[in-house]
Amino acid sequence: MSSFGRTIVIGSNQTVKSVKQAIAIAKDKDTLLILPGIYKEGAMVLTKSLVIIGQNYPVLEGEHKYEILLISGNNITIKGLRFRNSGYSALNDFASIKLVDCYNVTLEGNIIEDSYFAIHISNTTNAIVRNNRIVGSPASEQLTGNGIHLWKSNHALIEHNYVKGHRDGIYFEFVTESLIRSNISEANIRYGLHFMFSNDDTYQDNIFKENGAGVAVMYSKKVRMERNQFEQNWGPSAYGILLKDITDSYISGNTFFKNTVGVHMEGSSRIEIKTNIFRQNGWAIKVQASCDDNIFERNNFLSNSFDVSTNGTMVLNNFNGNYWDKYEGYDMNKDGVGDVPYHPVSMYSMIIEQNPTALMLFRSFTVSLLDKAERAMPGLTPENLADNKPQMKYIK
Repeated sequence: MSSFGRTIVIGSNQTVKSVKQAIAIAKDKDTLLILPGIYKEGAMVLTKSLVIIGQNYPVLEGEHKYEILLISGNNITIKGLRFRNSGYSALNDFASIKLVDCYNVTLEGNIIEDSYFAIHISNTTNAIVRNNRIVGSPASEQLTGNGIHLWKSNHALIEHNYVKGHRDGIYFEFVTESLIRSNISEANIRYGLHFMFSNDDTYQDNIFKENGAGVAVMYSKKVRMERNQFEQNWGPSAYGILLKDITDSYISGNTFFKNTVGVHMEGSSRIEIKTNIFRQNGWAIKVQASCDDNIFERNNFLSNSFDVSTNGTMVLNNFNGNYWDKYEGYDMNKDGVGDVPYHPVSMYSMIIEQNPTALMLFRSFTVSLLDKAERAMPGLTPENLADNKPQMKYIK
């Protein structure tokens, strides 16, 4: 018996004119080829192991009323379709494509426009979401869902997607052993990536740009964050990355450019933050006193208003071998390492932590004098927060 099924062609001038009809008559391993056109078929349910392919992006129209495609099954591929105008339901989390209790499902090369949730995945193993273009029309956090949303899933691959205009671009909750790679998530209302209670995951080579609050990674462990770009996330509560209650993780090779805060850390422990670039941020790093056993090594700090800020005097973290463009020390033996430790926390940054309105004095002559005096006779800044091996040159 052949392991391949038949191909069913769907179109206005074909024997099979509707997608629902094709799903009803199809058998496992069949392929549905949807010809160009607009298909207004309400809510569709797929439980069979089918390959559904669109030719020149046929439109599945939700008419702002329906959840367009609900999938619950195994070994399914959806490719080359345009999903448009899914319905809104805060109670049921309507989506253009929803996966529930699935195994081995691929969503590839689709266009999803004006959805509540674009792709919503739950209780699923081995989902692949690849090369999709997802663009929403955000009204508010309450009226907009997430672009790519995963809950209680594992071994997912999210790669090469473009996500814009949703509440959170990519959302992970209770997701394990999964990879987020080479996506662009920009101009979302809240987070470019929102990541909670998810362990043993990796995200790398992504761009998170101009999102309302940047990226949040919370209540997780064993997370690898590598070679991402966090750009222009500006606002009173905006970060490149917010790390809250994160342990045993790794942040390497990332670029933090023009964010209000590059990395904000609360209750985080045993994180290695190495070989990152912090450029032109308001604060490069904010490390709360609740953080300990973190290592900051071989990072470059360039043109940040403040390199490091903290809200306590006891420091249980290690800064070692970083390049600081504000370092004014010397290197008498020419070994490339400064002979004098660098204290990256200024007195003014400590004052701002206690009195944010003092920020209006930024770059004033008085503040400059205070910082110079503090460097000569430290009193307010944490004395043991120092880089004892500051690099004299930019680290390549």
